Parts: sequence; C-alpha cells; structure tokens
Amino acid sequence: MVLGVAHLYWKLIRTTIGSGMAALVEAIHVKRKTLIEMDNAPYACLDSDISTPTARGGQTLVRLKLRNLLTQAVFEKTFKAQDKFKEPDLVLTPASYLYADADGSYFLDQETYETLQLTPSMLGNAMDFLIEGTMLQLHKWNGNPIGLQLPIFVELNVEYTEPAVRGDTSGGGTKTARMETGLEIKVPLFVKEGEKLKVATETGEFAGRV
Repeated sequence: MVLGVAHLYWKLIRTTIGSGMAALVEAIHVKRKTLIEMDNAPYACLDSDISTPTARGGQTLVRLKLRNLLTQAVFEKTFKAQDKFKEPDLVLTPASYLYADADGSYFLDQETYETLQLTPSMLGNAMDFLIEGTMLQLHKWNGNPIGLQLPIFVELNVEYTEPAVRGDTSGGGTKTARMETGLEIKVPLFVKEGEKLKVATETGEFAGRV
C-alpha cells in the first residue's frame, strides 16, 4: 500500500547543524529511508545500489530509487559517490483529524491549534483509516503541510460482515469485513458486526480485537 510504504520514510527526520545551515549527505551514504532535498523538493530513498569500478581510475556510482514526497512520483537515477544533497527541512507536528469535504481533509495542529488542509493527492489511502479525532503526525516541509504519518494501528468499528461462525475461535478461516471508513479487510470467522478491531495502517490487515 502506498501509504503504508510511505510510513517508513517519514520516520527519519534529520536536524540541521552548525549555524543553521542544513547538513549535507553524500550519495554513497544515502540508504533506504534517508531523506534528501534535490531540485527544491524533498525525496525519500526507497533503495540504493553502489557500483564499485573494476578498472583503475573508474568512479564509484550510486543508483538511487527515490520518491518525490510532494508528488509521490518514483524514479531511479545514478549519481557519483561524492555528489552531495541537502537534508530537507522536514518536521513532524502532532495533529488530529477533523473532517473532509470535496476540497480535501482538515486537521487540527495540536501545537498551534490551526486548522490545516491536505489535498487528496497528499493523503494517499489515509482516509481508509481516519475517523474524527484520530491522532497522527503532520509532515511540514519549509513550514507547509505536505503529508501525514498515521499511527501504526488504528481502531475501527466493523460496519458489516457475515454473521460469526458459532464455536469458531481458532481464526483458521477468514471473511470480509467492511469497516466504518469503508475499508474492507479480511478478518477471522468469529468477528462480529459492531465489534471494534485493531487495523495495521501499513498493510491494512486485521491486527486483533480491541
């Protein structure tokens, strides 16, 4: 899931050093989950591959698979090992989900108490997991909200599922359940309509009853 994968990249937020100048990181040190800034946009590294030269005098090259955190576009590009990137001015801000309309979704910044809007393109599949009051982290780049990080698990009510199977507590089989957000997941046969379940936001899978 796009958002689930995205969870991993937001966790590494670097700080600036010295007199406020952003730190620089060489391409050879960019690893999976590293955040960099390039062409005035923040990127998350999805994968890296180092090519060591076999001929004398050859250059070490680094092939990076990157995701643009503004557009979610993914691409691969090769850099010289010594190429340098700035670390993006990304911060995490605690927030709660308020509501959504045709223009986007709205969140309450828990530090400033401002209402901030995220467009559908910034949300990925986050709305599958959001109910009013859900606490999460907003991601700000240069002070502007560009995305969010969901908690690892959310608690959602089962809006509809087939009746529970009498006596089944083993979890050996599964059925489909529609949650209150509209998300459909596979659940054990003993799950009942109206129950509250724990759902993993990274995978969209059943993680237990509450």
